[in-house]
Amino acid sequence: MTALTEAAPAALRRPAPGLLLASQLIFNIGFFAVVPFLALVMSRDFGMTATAVGVVLGARVFSQQGLFLVGGMVTDRWGARGAMLVGCLVRVSGYLTLALADSFPLFLLGAVLTGMGGALFSPALESLVGMAEERRRDTGGKSPTLFALLSICGEIGAVAGPLVGALLLGVSFTSAALAGAAVFTVMTGVLWSFVPAGTHRDPLAADGGPAPEAARPAVREGLSAMLQNKRFLAFAGLYSLNLLAYNQLYFGLPVELARSGGGPGALAGLFAVASVLTVALQWPASRLMGRLGPGRALMAGFTLQSLAFAAMACLAPLAPPATAPLLPPLLFVAGLCLGHMCVVPVAMSLVLDFSRGRPSGIYYGLLASAGGCAVLLGNTVLGPLYADAAVPGPAALWPWTLMAVLLAVPAVGLPRLLRTPV
Repeated sequence: MTALTEAAPAALRRPAPGLLLASQLIFNIGFFAVVPFLALVMSRDFGMTATAVGVVLGARVFSQQGLFLVGGMVTDRWGARGAMLVGCLVRVSGYLTLALADSFPLFLLGAVLTGMGGALFSPALESLVGMAEERRRDTGGKSPTLFALLSICGEIGAVAGPLVGALLLGVSFTSAALAGAAVFTVMTGVLWSFVPAGTHRDPLAADGGPAPEAARPAVREGLSAMLQNKRFLAFAGLYSLNLLAYNQLYFGLPVELARSGGGPGALAGLFAVASVLTVALQWPASRLMGRLGPGRALMAGFTLQSLAFAAMACLAPLAPPATAPLLPPLLFVAGLCLGHMCVVPVAMSLVLDFSRGRPSGIYYGLLASAGGCAVLLGNTVLGPLYADAAVPGPAALWPWTLMAVLLAVPAVGLPRLLRTPV
């Protein structure tokens, strides 16, 4: 009887996978209901320059992706529950700041706080999903990983969020930002109530309280072990090109639409295509990649992405097809999204193998931060090349060619890296 009583609290401290997936869905609805409209509001309603808009958007991306490693360290030191709660509250403060913003400094502060909230929340969520995925593995689960479901829920939120935001924007941007703040406030309460305290990878105290300090690896030691793991660092560096590639939906795709004559409506339609493809095909793609194994799955995904950019390199110098001018960007979006679907769940699951039972928050954090650095550096190089890609001509092929070549590196390198046991 005593053993059962002592075992019960530990079981209760495991958050249900459904709650974690729902959290991702709600988090993305709240995010995409507000952030995609920042550039429009700043330029249209407040007359700010493109430079000011670019600084605010760039600061938001850097404060999120660049701080993922810090978010992972917070997760491993104080637990996923605390990191998620603080992340939600920081994002609430960011949205309230945006609701009041009428000047560049306030928009910048709101954007940075919004990014920091995501940097705290996402590594913690991924760490909990990783723990649930380990339990699924231990019970012999053969279905696609929970990370595939996490991606599907995220994309559903990415589709629903802008629709909600567009409706609220018809009232005012302040209304949209306040609604976003309300979503994250409610989410904070739900997580407080249903994500148990003491949710941590390390052993739990028998009395249901937090694990003893002696049972928890020091964060500094965990960080040192990760940084000494040269194979994981190489893995993170090669995988970072996936985020750079996917970011071209926001950077390179508008350039291609300028070349092919598509307007804002075409851009919105292609974003919808990307989300629908992910929702519809992520599950079967994950099942197929599971049969291939990690090395071949990563090779297939990065090869698809490389081919998508190679196709654009061939088509960009030419005039767009008269009967189907949007066919090239449609093919690009399809290839890029299919490749992304193949690699993300596989890579997220491999992090568990690299961490070898240690707290995984810093591992997911470094993986995301590496991607953020790749986007920052890569877009800096691609920017001048895209300047000549908005019109057909020989120079239009260079940004697409560069990306095709870069993506061939992880397509070849990652399977070789994984040939020996992790």
